[in-house]
Amino acid sequence: MKMKPKYEFITDRMMDAVADEARRSPRLRMNRNFHSSTDEPVNRLLNVMHRGSYLPVHRHLSPARTESSVVLRGRVGLTLYDDDGNVMERRIVGTASGCHGFDIEAGVWHGLVVLEDDTVLFEVKQGPYAPVTPDNMAPWSPAVEDIAAVRRFMDEEENEFKKIENYG
Repeated sequence: MKMKPKYEFITDRMMDAVADEARRSPRLRMNRNFHSSTDEPVNRLLNVMHRGSYLPVHRHLSPARTESSVVLRGRVGLTLYDDDGNVMERRIVGTASGCHGFDIEAGVWHGLVVLEDDTVLFEVKQGPYAPVTPDNMAPWSPAVEDIAAVRRFMDEEENEFKKIENYG
């Protein structure tokens, strides 16, 4: 018996539903996976985030994973760092920014700050899924549980992206 092929459409309705889930999540973000299993060689997902969602600076080195994202709605600020924590580049990525996505090779330190509620990224990562381990977390990025340091870090990042918007 022939099985029906799997296909899905990324619609406003789907993004709205995931955004509602993200709004109720303590982390203010939610994934919507398209892959059937995290063991698949390619993981494809929507990552829906709201302002205030903290994404610590990290890399994907052990195991090595490339990360690609396209912003379907909203905007984020992407910061790339060298191994010493110096900023290599900052870029606003979003539907109205002229930069719509990014592709980051394994081992590059990066962090995101969500600049607009209901931001939706379509992400593609090499599988199988590997959680970010402590050696892939930047030592200069505040720990999730340090609420005051996280707030200061996010405020500083947002201010840097406001400068880009005003002068870029």
